[in-house]
Amino acid sequence: MAAASLTHALSALTVAPAADHGSLRPSATSSPSVSLSHPRSAGGVQRGRLQIRCARVGGVEIPNAKRVETALTYIHGVGSTTARQILLDVGIENKLAKELSEEELTTLRDEVSKYMIEGDLRRFNQMAIKRLKDIQCYRGKRHQAGLPCRGQHTKCNARTKRGKKITIAGKKKAPGK
Repeated sequence: MAAASLTHALSALTVAPAADHGSLRPSATSSPSVSLSHPRSAGGVQRGRLQIRCARVGGVEIPNAKRVETALTYIHGVGSTTARQILLDVGIENKLAKELSEEELTTLRDEVSKYMIEGDLRRFNQMAIKRLKDIQCYRGKRHQAGLPCRGQHTKCNARTKRGKKITIAGKKKAPGK
């Protein structure tokens, strides 16, 4: 009996936009096909059920509220210089991402696919580090030990690589220091 009422309650849930930041919240209504109005809309103006919030380029959802040059930097392997070069190659002006037309998005996706990005780039970097570890060179040994491998000092710095400082019990400072 409880399972049937739970199933009925779940079938009556719909998803409605909660606020401008894009989070979704379930709301119970009598019919799943009823569209809900936006909380900030005036006069009960009805809105669509689903809205596309982000464009997908290079396997990453780029934010609509940012300019294209900045939004492209959300893709791993695309920095500000590369993003600027992509826009020059495609011939798109630096406008907000939500203002891009479908054909501009298509050309942008084609141009971004020419670069090594996301999973391929991560895999390439991991293979390079694995090669260094396999040949047991200095840099490979530093990677294995989790220490910086480009000549930085490690006595008082290198906290990023070494992790949080651990206090050793019973160790006293030397006198006069």
